[in-house]
Parts: sequence; C-alpha cells; structure tokens
Amino acid sequence: MRNAFARTLYQVAKTDPKVFVVVADMSPAAAMEPFVNAYPDQFVNVGLCEQTMVGVCAGLAHRGCRAFAYTIATFTIYRPFEQVRDDLCYQNLPVTLVGVGGGISYSLLGGTHHAQEDIAVMSALPNMSILAPCDPLETELATKACTFHDGPVYLRLGKAGEPVLTVSAIEPFEFGRLRLIKPGKDVCILSYGPIVKLAFDVAEQLELVDSKSVAVASVHTVKPLDVERVSEILTQYETVVVIEEHSVRGGLGARVKEIAWDCRASCKLHTYALRDSFVHVFGSQSELREAHGLSAERILKEIGSGQP
Repeated sequence: MRNAFARTLYQVAKTDPKVFVVVADMSPAAAMEPFVNAYPDQFVNVGLCEQTMVGVCAGLAHRGCRAFAYTIATFTIYRPFEQVRDDLCYQNLPVTLVGVGGGISYSLLGGTHHAQEDIAVMSALPNMSILAPCDPLETELATKACTFHDGPVYLRLGKAGEPVLTVSAIEPFEFGRLRLIKPGKDVCILSYGPIVKLAFDVAEQLELVDSKSVAVASVHTVKPLDVERVSEILTQYETVVVIEEHSVRGGLGARVKEIAWDCRASCKLHTYALRDSFVHVFGSQSELREAHGLSAERILKEIGSGQP
C-alpha cells in the first residue's frame, strides 16, 4: 500500500507543482525515491522531528500547497499531537497525515509501533477526516482524493504486500461513501484497511459451509462516516458483522452500535476488534491478531456453523 501511495503521489506531482512530501524518517520513505529524484524541491526531510514535520506542512498549506506528512503511523499522529490539533485541525488546513503501518502492521516492533487506537484519537479532532483504504487500488483512489479535500486528513495505510481486493468491486470509490465490494443478501461484513482480507475469508467460509449469501463493504472513509448507508445495511440484512484492526474503544464497531440504536435496527450485530489492552506477544501480524481474538475461526464459531 505504501508503494501504491508513493506511485500515485508521483503521478499527481507531474501536473501539480504544489504537492509536497514532508518526512520525519527516511526508512518508510524508501518508496518515495522516484518522487525525490524528479521533484527534489518538493520533498523535505526534517529528520526525527515529527512536530517540525507537521508545522512545516501547516506552513506549506498557508502558502497554497498540498502537503503530505509521511512516516510510521504512531509517529505521524501521536508524537506531534498538539501540532496536529492546533496547527492543522484548528485552522482546518488541507494537510494529509500519512500513517504507514496502521493497526498492528508493525507487529514485530512492539507496542511503540502499534497504532491500535489511532482511529479513536483522530476521530475526536474537529475537522479531521479519516481514510483507511483496504488494498493498493483503494490507496491510489484515496491518495488522489486527499489532493482535493479541503481540510486535514489522516490517511491510514498498511505496510506492504497487501492483496488486491477491489478489482471487481460492484461500487465505485467515493470520499465519504461506504462501498460494497462484494454483493450478498443474508450477511453484510463492514470493514476497513488491510483486514478486509479477513472479511473476505470469513465470507467465503460462510457461503461454503453455511450456504449464506455474504456481502462485504469497505468503509474506507471512517470519518465522516456514511451514516445513511450504514443505517440501510443495519435494516436490510439479517446479520451485520464489523471487523476492524483497531481498539474496541472508539472504532467503527462502536459507531455502528450507536447507529443501530438510533435507527432501531433488529438485525444480529457482531463486532470484532483489538482488545483494549497491550497484548505482550511477539509474533507476526496474524499471530498478534489471534492473540487479540481476531481470527476467522473465532468469528465463524460465533456467527456461523463454527467449521472454518
């Protein structure tokens, strides 16, 4: 996904000299090399100074530029939080905070690199929008959308190697609109980010073993959330499932429960997320997901026949 972001921004910069990339660490910016070589005056490396990174982006925005602050997710938003809140959100500036490794993508690097509560933190900020594409194709579309959006955006990306999931999507990508990427009639799974792949795995098993017709929706715009469409899904489907690689506190699942209450939904509603705790397990991303209870086996046991 980070490669798709870099390629897209490089293409955009060919026709827009006001696009800037500001990084606070070169390590996740390796994919930016074509951009750096072609447009060195539009690339700024401030070193390990995340507060400065956000401040420089705010200054560029005041000069009419489109700035992208780019580094690992935990350092994009947590360390410079005051600058994100006051420099960007308070002034409603068109700056995109690009967080690589959302959720527990950087599993082996430990809790300091796990952005497991980032959606909740960013959602609480006035004027902040949140985009969390599920695959490289959505990343391209989301990146382009950021170059036109009037206001700050948190663009939450995975790391690398994510599979393409939306090549046959039945609905187009649109900022602020939930999109169905797989049709179905009995169950609808709402998800965002790379963990949408797990949603597809669950859907496949429900259809194979339980003969259910399962829809999968990418809620790529987590804020502003498409409340109208979520309400329709809650009233249209017998069972609705939310799967997210984010804390159970303040994420999509909590918002969907609020909407379900407001629209008096009568469907069965299941939500799956990361635990509200630091799980001290060393392992791969999938192993950490399982430690948090995010596995196809658990989900199928609770909403299906339990036969993955």
